[in-house]
Amino acid sequence: MQSVIYKRIPQCPADLLAEVAKYPVSDLHEALGPVEGRMQLMSSRMRPIAPGQRIAGQAVTSYNFPGDNLMIHAALNVAQRGQVLVLVNGGGAHGSLWGDVAATFAKQKGIAGIIVDGPARDVAALRELGSLTWSTSISSSHPEKRGPGAVNVPIVCDGVRVDPGDVIVADDDGALAIPLRSLERAVKGARERNRKEIELRDRLKTGSSLFELLQMDKNVQAAGAEIRDTLWIDG
Repeated sequence: MQSVIYKRIPQCPADLLAEVAKYPVSDLHEALGPVEGRMQLMSSRMRPIAPGQRIAGQAVTSYNFPGDNLMIHAALNVAQRGQVLVLVNGGGAHGSLWGDVAATFAKQKGIAGIIVDGPARDVAALRELGSLTWSTSISSSHPEKRGPGAVNVPIVCDGVRVDPGDVIVADDDGALAIPLRSLERAVKGARERNRKEIELRDRLKTGSSLFELLQMDKNVQAAGAEIRDTLWIDG
């Protein structure tokens, strides 16, 4: 494998990037639709190292040979303020990809966050630093720094294809990779969902029924469910 490091990523409109940061992963996931939304949502294994974290920014991708993390350093070197590092090693649990020393430098550079499909370590120190890190595993295992690998090429992160420049949004609910071609649609859909949910919560606070507001009776009827005003034991 020929190692390669690309220094640039496609740029997206600043106004869309600013707005996407306002919405939760759940709304953006729903806005992408039932097919693309599932395709771009990382699994429940991808978790933040501390609660209450949230990031949004364009992806700088790093593919690392299993057990090696040379290319995370190359990615960190070319990444710019506000971007998100997406680090992968094929999902292996050995050879930590991310730790507190790299996180210290990332914070100094203004990196928005880190997504790790593989192990992170120095978790207590990362939390103390306020490093906005998501990972699929935790392990102290030693990483080599030999390569091969690549920076800013398409990768697969926790089952999701991530191209350089894709917009990564992550919070307590998980992590989502939004392709640039779908960003405007995701933002528009999340904006509308957010508006409707604000209205819905306001009506619930005044005593309205969620079942009635969502017209769940139609869904129940379509599902063919019988409603019986008896105890289950009475049939």
